[in-house]
Amino acid sequence: MPKPKLFKIRRAEQAKKFGVAAFTLKELIRKGCDLFQLCENGATQCCLYEDGTILTKEYFRRLPDNTEVVLLSDGQSWNKLVYDLGQVLGIDRHADDLISAAQKLQEGEIPAKWRKMLCDLLCNVNDNADMENRDDDKDWFEGIDTRFKTKSSYMKYNCEQRIRGYMKEVQGFAKTITDAKEKHEYDKIVASFAEKLKSARYHGTYFDRTEKEQNRLCTPEGWFSCQGAFDQDQCPLYHSINPYGNRENRILFSTWNLDHRIEKKRTIIPTLAAALTGNKSSDVNLDYFYNLLFTRVNLKLVHIVCHKKGAHDLTCDPKLVFKRVKKTRK
Repeated sequence: MPKPKLFKIRRAEQAKKFGVAAFTLKELIRKGCDLFQLCENGATQCCLYEDGTILTKEYFRRLPDNTEVVLLSDGQSWNKLVYDLGQVLGIDRHADDLISAAQKLQEGEIPAKWRKMLCDLLCNVNDNADMENRDDDKDWFEGIDTRFKTKSSYMKYNCEQRIRGYMKEVQGFAKTITDAKEKHEYDKIVASFAEKLKSARYHGTYFDRTEKEQNRLCTPEGWFSCQGAFDQDQCPLYHSINPYGNRENRILFSTWNLDHRIEKKRTIIPTLAAALTGNKSSDVNLDYFYNLLFTRVNLKLVHIVCHKKGAHDLTCDPKLVFKRVKKTRK
């Protein structure tokens, strides 16, 4: 008599697994439903835990004992890497909190396990990059305000929010200026930057794949490439990601940095404020500082692994701080 095959079975949303013996795929699914207290039609198929391959009758016969499988309900899919990432972060992979948790990966050193998981995930998750509209890829838009009808419009907004964040830091520095005249001149600069950013639509085009090539950082399909650390000409690991492909990639893209080569907080803003000592805002080369703060003149798109948090040791060019060479006062 043939022996039944032994399996370890689990649900897609549960970590707990059970040992099951089954002669056929149909029996395996039926026993899985009994174990997890599902109705007779509660699950329609099983897949391999490792790579999500859907089991067929023929494939079932070739599987070795103790193969780990996942019981799937109708419409469910499985990706081990996404599941493992959720387990490491301690949250459900479909929860909105995954966004903020992924962003927190920027804080501190990244364990090697997480790093590999993130890299593998980018290569293995399902890809719907060819879909653009909300109605065509509803999963991608999960948790996103309904006013966004296309992926490109949301990605543009995403970039705008990053640039707006930089502007808030520039504005916030005014609180540290104690001299009334210097603060007044600094406020003029802030107002000038605000107008220029508004005209440039906060450079949201950097993340918009529908924009012209010279205005975006991605391919027409939505692929972004890491540009390497601030002191490198390119990424040695060739990191890439397409946040347009699926929701998981969109979330992970939030961990990529628009990094300032010459540092914003440590160098650019303090140098800008210092330039107002004994000078007017009209004396300062505002275009130079604007480009350093908000444009690709000084911004690099960097994968979290390539992002160096230590001091960059790069300074502003003293020859470009002012519009003209100031005469030394006697």
